[in-house]
Amino acid sequence: MGLMTKAAQQTVNALWGLGRETRASKAGKLISLNFVGRPVWTPRNYEDFAKESYSKNAVAFRAINEIAKCAGSVPFNLFKGSGDKKVEIEEHPLLDLLEKPNPLQHRADLIQAIVGFYLISGNSYIEQVGPVAQGSLPRELWPKRPDRMKVIAGKKGIPKAYEFSVSGRSIQWPVAQMTGRSKILHMKSFNPLNDWYGMSPIEAAAFAIDQHNEAGRWNMGLLQNRATPSGALVMDPKAGTGLSEEQFFRLKENIESEFSGADNAGRPLLLEGGLDWKEMSLSPVDMDWLQGKHTSARDIAMALGMPAQMLGIPGDNTHRNMEEARLWLWEQTIIPLLDFILANCNWWLTPQFGDDLMLAFDLDEVPALITRRYILWDKVQQSDFLTINEKREAVGYAPRPEGDVIRNPGKNVDLGDEPEPKKDDDGDPNALPRPNGGPPIPAPNGSA
Repeated sequence: MGLMTKAAQQTVNALWGLGRETRASKAGKLISLNFVGRPVWTPRNYEDFAKESYSKNAVAFRAINEIAKCAGSVPFNLFKGSGDKKVEIEEHPLLDLLEKPNPLQHRADLIQAIVGFYLISGNSYIEQVGPVAQGSLPRELWPKRPDRMKVIAGKKGIPKAYEFSVSGRSIQWPVAQMTGRSKILHMKSFNPLNDWYGMSPIEAAAFAIDQHNEAGRWNMGLLQNRATPSGALVMDPKAGTGLSEEQFFRLKENIESEFSGADNAGRPLLLEGGLDWKEMSLSPVDMDWLQGKHTSARDIAMALGMPAQMLGIPGDNTHRNMEEARLWLWEQTIIPLLDFILANCNWWLTPQFGDDLMLAFDLDEVPALITRRYILWDKVQQSDFLTINEKREAVGYAPRPEGDVIRNPGKNVDLGDEPEPKKDDDGDPNALPRPNGGPPIPAPNGSA
């Protein structure tokens, strides 16, 4: 089970237009040389990335969740045609599929899963489910966990198949070698060290995440010991010989069970004769770990593309206010992610529903971008060299039949009409003004 049969390959050839030779990268053969027909395992450990970052680190959890939820809140638009002939389609089977991709998820759930997997692993997979017959449209879309997906290397640098494994069982989806198309869409980030898988942002922030998590564990240990590292039991030289091995271990167990932990904080310590307790408190320099923890948190936020100010991390107020930080998040992180998803969907999914179709995200529905729209509208409104239709196009509206005019305050100028020269009170356009408001001076003979 899990091996691609000849019949399955023939089906893919029919679906994706295979059956003839095509050009291939010469370097692709070298890339695939050692992996042809075998799974290429995901680098590093996805499970560790998910546990240490998303499950155990509050900064990474909040950043990934915030980015994924914001991306999932943006609705889709569908257009047909391009340029002046581009028309929005409000009802279409593709929009219905994206709005309800499968029985368990809504549009927002699908986008959140895609973005979440992508930020944690650097890879995101979608499976399309539908009838096998040629020309049949997909009916469901399912996101796949990256740790369960494997790339089966092909001979020309293009995957031969994608393999999904769980509980010892696996299934494969073949890939058309001419077009690279498959029932699986693999979206991956740039990875300078791997030809088959993307690089996780968590990997770049791994040291900062480990430092932040260790700082939390260290702080927890301090809280369980009254915020001091410990003390020292000192034997009085006048008391004679030291403790026997049995006395030493009995005293150690007594301290750990009776005087450690939050519930025992502040309890008096009863010492036997000859023993003295010497306190060992932390100096202000030792307590500077808090600043190191904030530094690690900023590094984690930076790697994920999240303004640290929005996560409540002190000491990093690079933006003047929260509104500006939120706008930066959308422009620098979320919108590029949405564009990346759109480019993949318009290559992999949209063409199956018809020619000349194009998906887009409706950013006008994003509250955080209202300020940017107001700025654009104000600039367009103040542009006295644009026609009404040019202004409407700049802000996303359709042209109007009477809109090919330049509208200035109190005056409309038709395109192609030269404005009449300004005349003086006597009707001579070439007259010169007289100082002190007197009657104009006639223009010299021959003036143009």
